[in-house]
Amino acid sequence: MNLKYKRIMLKLSGEALMGDDSFGINNGVLQDISSEIKGIVDLGVEVAIVIGAGNIFRGVKGASLGMDRTTADNMGMLATVINSLALQDSLERSGIATRVLSAIPMRLVCEPYIRRRATRHLEKGRIVIFAAGTGNPYFTTDSAGVLRALEIDADIIIKATKVDGVYDKDPVVHDDAVKFEKLSYDEVLSRNLRVMDAAGIALAKEDNKPILVLNMTKVGSIRRAVYGEKIGSLICR
Repeated sequence: MNLKYKRIMLKLSGEALMGDDSFGINNGVLQDISSEIKGIVDLGVEVAIVIGAGNIFRGVKGASLGMDRTTADNMGMLATVINSLALQDSLERSGIATRVLSAIPMRLVCEPYIRRRATRHLEKGRIVIFAAGTGNPYFTTDSAGVLRALEIDADIIIKATKVDGVYDKDPVVHDDAVKFEKLSYDEVLSRNLRVMDAAGIALAKEDNKPILVLNMTKVGSIRRAVYGEKIGSLICR
């Protein structure tokens, strides 16, 4: 079977790294994620990753508690670097060469983000983790994931969540929630579906970059996705 997607952008939430814990990084979850990623790298897929920081600090929440929004967002971006370094360590212990590129230069712990350097790493079979969001406050890691996907010309953005797609309402709370197998960008925006922030959806729409939402806790989900199997919810034109 041939791969449908050769280069992917994998968007992970910071909350996914917590597992059943209430805070921080669960080592077992890290190992599971690394195993899933290793499986597709071994197939020849080029993998770029953006991770959120909700398991450590979320800028919007800090701002809602009275913090200066720019300060709060800067703290959130720094927290993504912690998650990125943790995932890099786990991936490299699995035998996969991984590079962390930060939008906020931190030369002692990771490389600065340079687009050509990122694509070169991918071409050499290394995983690239983009840290520190876009490097600017007021932009989420969802927007950063879409932006980096456009810059490296990823074939698809895969948003890995704890649910198996996009629903008309929260399936955890509502038993009658209906899953969408396919949606347009405009439908996501008009229905105000909380797949990712509106800026990220609008950016993906402009370049017609498909977004696939799936459940990463199910073993083999990403492998099925890169082969083009029917899984999750696809957002496209």
